[in-house]
Amino acid sequence: MYILWIMLIFLVLYLVMTIMGPTVWDRLLGVGLISSKIIVMVLVFSSYEEIAYLLDYATIYALSGFIGTIFIALYWGRKKRGK
Repeated sequence: MYILWIMLIFLVLYLVMTIMGPTVWDRLLGVGLISSKIIVMVLVFSSYEEIAYLLDYATIYALSGFIGTIFIALYWGRKKRGK
């Protein structure tokens, strides 16, 4: 279980990077990193505790995070161009 603590430390570092990011794109990258780190943590916990339904939650979270990132990138890209 020590791997989850190491991932939690990286998660906090990614959170600091997201908050302090100088541009919107850096913050968007930070949100993507946080999302992927949470997914990996859920997968590791699921395999350690042998809880199969958490794999479904991780898949749904990954898909919603990916779609959300695409929509935010499209929104900021259009806003920057002035459309």
